[in-house]
Amino acid sequence: MNAPFVPSLAQVRLLDLADVSEIARLEAFVARHPEGTPFHRPAWFVPVARSTGNRAFALVQERAGEIVAFLPLNAIHSPVFGRLLASTGFAVGGGLLTIDGAEPPAMFLAAEEMARRLSCPSIELRGGALPQDNGGWAHKTGAHASFARPLASDDEAQLASIPRKQRAEVRRSLGTDLTVDVGTSQADRDAHYAVFCESYRNLGTPVFPRALLEAVLDGFGADADILTVRHQGKPVASVISLYHAGAVMPYWGGGTWEARRLRANDRMYYELMLHARRRGARVFDFGRSKTSSGAYHFKRNWGFEPEPLTYATWTAPGAAMREADPTSSKLSLQIELWKRLPLGIANRIGPLIARGIG
Repeated sequence: MNAPFVPSLAQVRLLDLADVSEIARLEAFVARHPEGTPFHRPAWFVPVARSTGNRAFALVQERAGEIVAFLPLNAIHSPVFGRLLASTGFAVGGGLLTIDGAEPPAMFLAAEEMARRLSCPSIELRGGALPQDNGGWAHKTGAHASFARPLASDDEAQLASIPRKQRAEVRRSLGTDLTVDVGTSQADRDAHYAVFCESYRNLGTPVFPRALLEAVLDGFGADADILTVRHQGKPVASVISLYHAGAVMPYWGGGTWEARRLRANDRMYYELMLHARRRGARVFDFGRSKTSSGAYHFKRNWGFEPEPLTYATWTAPGAAMREADPTSSKLSLQIELWKRLPLGIANRIGPLIARGIG
């Protein structure tokens, strides 16, 4: 008589991120998963932690030795905003990935225990499978939206796919004395960060440390690049883009004051669409924007339709909710003051603050 079948129990544990074989397992799991994003990749959350002085964790659930659930986490500390466990840090995506056989509640309980152990009174899950809206967890829907659409089949079709008013702006940019370069050399990185710093100061936002951007570029290797628009040899708009699962995502970008007059940002995104298609991308993922913000309407002008996002947050009993959203009305005064800072001062102070925003 055969013994009755006993299903193997799922085990939740932290992977050793110093083990290159474990990193390879995670990269393969994310690559296979239909909901995997660039922000689930160890190439993102490990360098992000290292370059900002924070910590990275990979919480997995295994059954018979195979990963059935994965939650990437960054433990972020800020003397201004407090401590946070985020999935994932400095990202607009992340959260729990599961396949058949997973037991999500056990993963959420493990994340809560980790937060307590690390003295993090807050957890943010920026996508993925979400916990029930109870037991300290709350859902937030509609505050942000994502934007994505397929790329066209050729250059002319791409231009024709842009709504009329925005297409006119792109056509004007094509008649301007602008040049476009793509690469990841030191010169590309220098040009990008100079533009990025000025752009963030003008928006009233502390700029991220250069080490963060460099670490992500190095971590992604061929799956990231920098596109820079120059006017008379001077960089006026530049963007770091990530490539994942057939999609391109322009992530860290911006322009100088001159960029608007020159329509350099319009040229930058159009050229990126063309470049990404030539690289083999099929989808242009315009990323996340706060609902009804300037960026939100800018993306709609390009013909992208908003898809509301739902995030989940956990707050420890008795703790106050964390407030670190740069677009928050509570921070509006600080934002206006930051816009008035001399660029040199903003560039020195900004990274010290931004490394803890998460």
